[in-house]
Amino acid sequence: MTDGGFPLQMEAISWLFSAITLVVPVDTTEVPTGLTPLNGNKMTVTPLTVPVGEGIRRKLDMLRWAIVNGPVIWRAVRDADVVHTPIPGDVGTVGMVFAMILRKRLFVRHCGNWLEPRTAAEKLWKWSMERLAGGRNVMLATGGAADPPSMKNPSVSWIFSSSLREDQVNRGIPRVAPDDDELRLIIACRQERRKGTDVVISALPAIAETFGSVVLDVVGSGSWLNDLKEQTRSLGIEDRVNILGKVKQTEVIDLMRRAHVFCYPTSASEGFPKVVLEALASGLPVITTKVSVLPQLLSSGCGILLDDATPDQLENAVKRICLDRDLYDAMSRNAILTARRFSLENWSETIGEKLRRSWEIDSLAQDKLALEEQVGS
Repeated sequence: MTDGGFPLQMEAISWLFSAITLVVPVDTTEVPTGLTPLNGNKMTVTPLTVPVGEGIRRKLDMLRWAIVNGPVIWRAVRDADVVHTPIPGDVGTVGMVFAMILRKRLFVRHCGNWLEPRTAAEKLWKWSMERLAGGRNVMLATGGAADPPSMKNPSVSWIFSSSLREDQVNRGIPRVAPDDDELRLIIACRQERRKGTDVVISALPAIAETFGSVVLDVVGSGSWLNDLKEQTRSLGIEDRVNILGKVKQTEVIDLMRRAHVFCYPTSASEGFPKVVLEALASGLPVITTKVSVLPQLLSSGCGILLDDATPDQLENAVKRICLDRDLYDAMSRNAILTARRFSLENWSETIGEKLRRSWEIDSLAQDKLALEEQVGS
């Protein structure tokens, strides 16, 4: 079992194949709460040891870790027909290299920030995918934009991300606009400097002039939490802001179903923020910025895109949505319709179609080469 969308996505991918083996580090020291069991079609787990420490200590331990775990990864890649390597990540990188050496059919899913690689490792991953994409190597970049992911290699494709099953999306019910004296906002994300939670908190006093009982739920862990708590104290609005930290996904959905608007005025480049999909599936109008895939997600009229992530713009967007009941109702209905396009089932089928199309071409090329060799001999 593990957290996040990984177990759900691995289950969805497993149904594309006759069997699936997950080669992953396994921590046996404790079992935190809120984890999701790994289930799937004939799914087994090949355990690796967990790298030691964080930061520089972790990097120094990687040579020892690779010596211990490299043979395990090699055998798993050798015995597979297809190798799937999510990156960034140590295991995915090693698996990708071994798959190339053993000439296995490979599909790589880049789950980080494709548009703005920052570290040398991120730049190397992107360069490798652009160089290797095509034929038996299917390269998918998580995100979306009007332009393709790579101008250097058109074989790199966008893929959206999701952790919502169709039955979850279909349970979404259009919301009712809040009363003038009651408004509940929510933001859920990794709480870091550029995610925009501070912008929402700064806008609350002005929003409270219109909605007397406005409350904000802040969901997610991160290095910025203490700064956000200090911000609420300095503004004197501790009673209006619930800083909840990390909670279970089911609790996040429950909080969204109690809210009226999802606020996400991020200034950071994004991959494909699954939490925005969860908000849309809950029928929440979304207020966000023109970053990465977010304009495409809101193109059906299910929210407002801010020109700049400022408290004034966010305040105006909240008032525009919530004081116009017809607009709120339309956005809520459009939110649910948009989320249905991005279910786990659609995600899996989209990946499956890309693999079938690429490997059919690859098979034809191999057959042609074999035929040419026979004729030559």
